[in-house]
Amino acid sequence: MAETFFHQGFLPFLLAVRDYWYEQRRRTADDTVSSRDQVSDSLYQRLFQGQLRYVLPAAVLSVTYAFTASLASSPRSTYICPRSDLSGFSIPAAQILCLLLDTLILTRVATLSEDSKSHRGATHAYLQVYVALILLWTAESHTLLPQASSVITRLVALTISVKMYHEASSSRASSKSSGTRIRLYGRVPFAGICIVVILFWSWSFLRFPRMADLRNHPIDSLVSAASVQHDSWLQQASASKTLDEAVKEYMRRYRRHPPPGFNFWFQYALERSSIVIDDFDNLMEDLHLFWAIKPSEIRRRSREALSDPWNEVAEIRIRSGKAEIGPDVKPTHRWMLDGVIAMMKNYVDKIPDMDLGFNINDEPRIAIPYNDLQILYKNSAPSQSPKQKPLNRFSNDRTAGWNYSELSSPDKPFIDYSFQPTFHTHGSISCPPSSPARRSHLWDTLPLCRSCFSPHSTGLFLSNWTLSASPCHQPDLAHLHGFYLSPAAFKPSKVLYPVFSQSKAAGYADIRYPSPWNYMDKAVYAPSDSFRDPPFAEKQNTLFWRGATSEGLSRYGEWKGMVRQRVVHLASNATSATAVPILLPSFPHVSANARYQPTYKTHNTPSSLLPHLGLNISDIHIVSKIDRCWDNDCPAQARELGLSDPSDFQSHWQYKYLIDLDGAGFSGRFIPFLQSRSLPFKVAGVFREWWDGRVTAWKHFVPIDLRFHGLYSTLAYFHGNNGVSKKGIRVEAQEARTAEGEMIAESGREWVGKVMRKEDMEIYFYRLLLEWGRLTDDEREVIGFAV
Repeated sequence: MAETFFHQGFLPFLLAVRDYWYEQRRRTADDTVSSRDQVSDSLYQRLFQGQLRYVLPAAVLSVTYAFTASLASSPRSTYICPRSDLSGFSIPAAQILCLLLDTLILTRVATLSEDSKSHRGATHAYLQVYVALILLWTAESHTLLPQASSVITRLVALTISVKMYHEASSSRASSKSSGTRIRLYGRVPFAGICIVVILFWSWSFLRFPRMADLRNHPIDSLVSAASVQHDSWLQQASASKTLDEAVKEYMRRYRRHPPPGFNFWFQYALERSSIVIDDFDNLMEDLHLFWAIKPSEIRRRSREALSDPWNEVAEIRIRSGKAEIGPDVKPTHRWMLDGVIAMMKNYVDKIPDMDLGFNINDEPRIAIPYNDLQILYKNSAPSQSPKQKPLNRFSNDRTAGWNYSELSSPDKPFIDYSFQPTFHTHGSISCPPSSPARRSHLWDTLPLCRSCFSPHSTGLFLSNWTLSASPCHQPDLAHLHGFYLSPAAFKPSKVLYPVFSQSKAAGYADIRYPSPWNYMDKAVYAPSDSFRDPPFAEKQNTLFWRGATSEGLSRYGEWKGMVRQRVVHLASNATSATAVPILLPSFPHVSANARYQPTYKTHNTPSSLLPHLGLNISDIHIVSKIDRCWDNDCPAQARELGLSDPSDFQSHWQYKYLIDLDGAGFSGRFIPFLQSRSLPFKVAGVFREWWDGRVTAWKHFVPIDLRFHGLYSTLAYFHGNNGVSKKGIRVEAQEARTAEGEMIAESGREWVGKVMRKEDMEIYFYRLLLEWGRLTDDEREVIGFAV
């Protein structure tokens, strides 16, 4: 797609040209220039009293608008503008056509307001355009400037142009009434106007300076900070060594006694060498809202969700220490429930009777509006006094409490919202009303939204993994993920129903549990003689991915914003003219004997230079065929992205860099990637799993923002670059940071073997079921465990 064309700003200029052609040329010589006494006066009169008197201020306004907008505009996003269709030509052509149509419409409207004594139509239209530009630019401030600054900028440009227009009109009137000439310095000298314009342009350069060169690479600092963060997390997550310490730490963290049976859970965790004893904050956050609902109502809602197979919530019943799958389970999803039962088989006899509802879709289900959330949070504060000794048991007759023969509500608990945009209807409704996600509806997918990623980033690099999941400061997510663009199977509810899901997006209230996909080895790390996992330094220097277009369904071009399609498009350099920001080293000019070190500078690098830099190392492809598409979107994706043959999953281990992407839900590949000797590039998609917080970005894996604006800078750091001096870009060669890459890969490999084992999944799920057992117990305020 062509670069942004600032067409709105040229409306005043075209209107002024139209005024000159149809109106000013007809004026008599007496109305234009009088005598030619002085060259300076003649120039002034020609500019401000002559036939071109409206063209100059309009030109200043238009040029100033385009100049300021170009300074403030962002680099291109990775939203796809296909080369295989006419979008690259038709969109700029449509913009120009709209500009011409706007000009025609305004001039026609202005003609209606003319009278016989003056030509006010062009003047009216001219001033109306000023107002329209102010309103339009305010609406666009998300892609140009912060709103306050953009208003000031527009007012400066407007003041200059209106003053020049007023000067031209008033000088002409004064000349007619007095019969004298306007002297060069009589009112606003032309030189003074030029000085004002120059000062404004200078201010624009100061307001939008180039990014300062960096003496140290940001990744060095991020890796160092990640190590400190991990050590701090580990210290608080595994502080308790005895049951008494674990109980005290639980009460300190969660202001409640542990649930009944906590002593058996603690022993189970110790026997399996669990490092994590104290930090189950994810689990407690998922359950926190349910403290605002009575146990009987939680059980009723569970039964309501399970009562109709259309809801796609599958049942597991636990009775008298045994678990069984409920009726009406789809055969295609039976393996999932088998995995859940296998995960609890070693401790199910310690779990009280209950009915559990498991989401069989990939997408999360429970989206609670912000105001309702505030009420739930207010009513879910702990009411049990930790000083009161609890009853260490569950209620005796729990089975009867789960039997609901009749359900009072005639309405379905869920609605079908598949194949529809969901960001503003569900994805952002948990955010405060004042948040960007609630206030802004971004329509322009071309520019990269800096304000959307800067809160969780350091420059081009993702620095806050937790914050990156929040949609509240990222309104552009509406166009950048299949779950928000057009989910393939989405049946949400805005009421707090108890639904257990393998992952969820930030703001959703599903209850996460360890995925049977990983527990049942659906994607497993299993190197062999045929598929070796060599040491990191011996692997191929390739960023590798193979997968399907399973993120969402596309019918009307939604695929252009989906994560998987965008990274394939970016990696294939499908639009060679596109420039990508890359942080690269530049050496200062110093004498031969002087010590120096490189500084790092962000270059807007054309994709065609990537091979010269040695950064064309991506092998990222969609396999076999395009899935989840209708009509013309299927062949359009195949033409634009291409297809590749499928490969054995075990072949991943031969590559240094493995990129991990969301699909319709979480990615089941991340744990095997961590177990390998390769370095995982984990894209910060919208879904988070049970292990979130256990592994640390930049310590155990490399995080990548889903906008991919930092992907090539990250590759340049670990892989190095060859240096280049072409197309106005001169950068020095950069050595590969192989040692740093291997350190992160080995750290992740070692750590996943300690906190994300199958045993850790069992321990997490055991604790979750004990907590859920108490939450659904009518005596939950008085039961618990105490030493």
